[in-house]
Amino acid sequence: MTQKQLKDFLGAGHPGTLLGAFVYFTVSTVVWVMIGALGVDIAKDFQLTATQKGLFIALPILTGSLLRIPVGIASDRIGPKKTGALGLVFTLIPLLLGWLGGNGLSSLILIGLTLGFAGASFAVALPLVSRWYSARYQGLVMGIVGSGNCGTVIAALTAPRLANLVGWHGVFGLAILPVVVTLALFGVFAKEQPQQPAHRHHANYSKILRENDTWWFSLFYMVTFGGFVGLASFLTVFFYDQYGVGKVMAGNLTALCVFGGSLLRPVGGLLADRRGGIKILMAVFGIIAGAIFLISQLPPLIWAIAELFVAVCALGIGNGAVFQLVPQRFGKEMGAVTGLVGAVGGVGGFLLPFLLGVSKDLTGSYGAGFVFLTAAACACMTLLAYVQREWRRDWAREEVGVSF
Repeated sequence: MTQKQLKDFLGAGHPGTLLGAFVYFTVSTVVWVMIGALGVDIAKDFQLTATQKGLFIALPILTGSLLRIPVGIASDRIGPKKTGALGLVFTLIPLLLGWLGGNGLSSLILIGLTLGFAGASFAVALPLVSRWYSARYQGLVMGIVGSGNCGTVIAALTAPRLANLVGWHGVFGLAILPVVVTLALFGVFAKEQPQQPAHRHHANYSKILRENDTWWFSLFYMVTFGGFVGLASFLTVFFYDQYGVGKVMAGNLTALCVFGGSLLRPVGGLLADRRGGIKILMAVFGIIAGAIFLISQLPPLIWAIAELFVAVCALGIGNGAVFQLVPQRFGKEMGAVTGLVGAVGGVGGFLLPFLLGVSKDLTGSYGAGFVFLTAAACACMTLLAYVQREWRRDWAREEVGVSF
């Protein structure tokens, strides 16, 4: 990006809202996946099987995904800023429960379920920013906000270390501080776009559900985002169980693998703006399938790190590419569509850790769980090749400044 392009970009929307939404989504993501980063300690305390580990780590992903639908609708109805502020307040509930409770399996399940409040932040941050920027910048700004997924890196690096100092209960207590600070910053920097879209009636949302493109985007995001957040949540346990590294080193390796995917999400959006989201997604699905198939063979640690790094980078680029396309197709319904697409995408993030755990218990190996993701990526590449013809005929026509 040249200096002139940067100047044009900074003057095109509202940088304060972009910053506020990024911080909000980053901190929310830290909280959302924190239970995976603490998975080794929690599993030891409760003597969990591999399947139980996968299910427990996946619970916040499931509830966070499902909550994205009502949160997305609320963003359209009362505005994303108010919805986001309420979401941060609700996020304090599981942190208090984890800090002061969490001594039994039932309370642990409750903590996992209520951590989903943090995961629903996706359906707030993206519509809040999207409404400030024109079509030519949608891929870039969606990627910048979406790179708040770097919260997965922060959680992987900090949570195991802090658990060594204060215990995993104490980590939940410490997480309250950044959430409170974020609530204040979000209130100061984030602004609603003055020209908000008209409130949608239930019939309008039913129409969105009947749109085939809603479900195509959801399916593709189920692989890109579901794969990303599923791996980010489970890799600490995977490295610890499969390769016998310590929990802090497992967190370090997870952070290394996930960092590229977080960093490259805005790059994926920018590439999609320049080259076209459809073209980028086709390439991404091929790379994901190849890299994940290699990791399913459970190679030596050094090769596993390299293959996972490539796979997660591709997943991050794919996330940015999907959300370059969504605003072009559903500009006026961004809140509801983002919530729905994010929800289905998150279900993929729930399934992956669960399937990895089941695979380990049934076969003694995590390999079969990775094969599932390989097959899903191959299927999406094939389906995208089919549906793109219809898209290019109906709405994805090349326009000035917009590529597909």
